[in-house]
Amino acid sequence: MTSRINPLLILFTVVVYIFLMGPLIIVLGASVSDTTYLTFPPQGLTLRWFENIFEISAFRRTIITSLELAFLATGLALLVGIPAAYALNRYRIKLPSWLSTVFVLPILVPEIVLGFSLLKSVAVGMETPIFLTLLIGHMLLVLPYCVRVVSASLASFDFSIEEAAVSLGSPPVKTFFTIVLPNVRSGVIAAFILAFITSINDVSTSLFLTGPGISTLPIQILAHVEQFFDPTIASVSVLLMLLTVAVMAIVERTLGLTFLAK
Repeated sequence: MTSRINPLLILFTVVVYIFLMGPLIIVLGASVSDTTYLTFPPQGLTLRWFENIFEISAFRRTIITSLELAFLATGLALLVGIPAAYALNRYRIKLPSWLSTVFVLPILVPEIVLGFSLLKSVAVGMETPIFLTLLIGHMLLVLPYCVRVVSASLASFDFSIEEAAVSLGSPPVKTFFTIVLPNVRSGVIAAFILAFITSINDVSTSLFLTGPGISTLPIQILAHVEQFFDPTIASVSVLLMLLTVAVMAIVERTLGLTFLAK
C-alpha cells in the first residue's frame, strides 16, 4: 500500500523552487527583451543585448581581466593553501592552535575593510601596480576557502600511509605528490571551483582596488548601471550564470559531482 504525499509538502517544495528559480527566470527573461530598458515579462525576443556586451570595449576588456585575475588568484591561493592545509593537519599537535585562525582572517574581516586596507597600505603606500594589488586582494580573499576545503579532505586522510611510503625509502616530496595529493584531489578541485567563482564575482574588495584602465567585470556592471538601464546588464548576468553552469558541467563530465563529496 502506497502512502500519499502530503499536499502541504508538495506546496512547500513548489514555493522553495519558485523562490530559488524565480530571480534566475526574471533575469533571463529581461536579457532577451526587445526593449531599451529592463522589463519583465519580456516584450518581444532578441539576442542583440548579448551582442551588445561584446560591442562595448569596456566589457570585453573587463571580462578578460576578471578571468585572468580569477585564474591567477586561485592558482596562487592553492599554491599557498595546499601546503598550509597539509601542515595544519600533519603537524596539528606541534603547531599552535591559533595558527589555523590566521588563514580565515580574510573571511572574518569585512571585505570593505580588507579592500580599504589594501588600498592604503599596498596600492598607495607601496605604490604597487593596480593589477598586482587586485591579484593580492583576490588571493587573500579566496585563500581561506582553499585552506578550509583542502583541510576537510586531509582530515579524513590516514597519514600512516604516507609514513609507510617514507619508511620504505620514498622521498618526502615524492610521497606528497604521489600519495597524499591524489587522495585529496577532490578537495583541491572543490577548492578551485569555490575560489574561482568567489574571485570572479567579487565586488567589495575590487571596488577599492580598481583604477584607470583596469577594472573587473562586476565593477564595470556597476558603472554601466549608473549610466544606462538597458538589458545589457541582465545579459551579462546570464553569461556569468552560464559560466558557473559550464564549470560544474565540466566537473560532472570529467569527474562526476559525487566525486567531490568523497
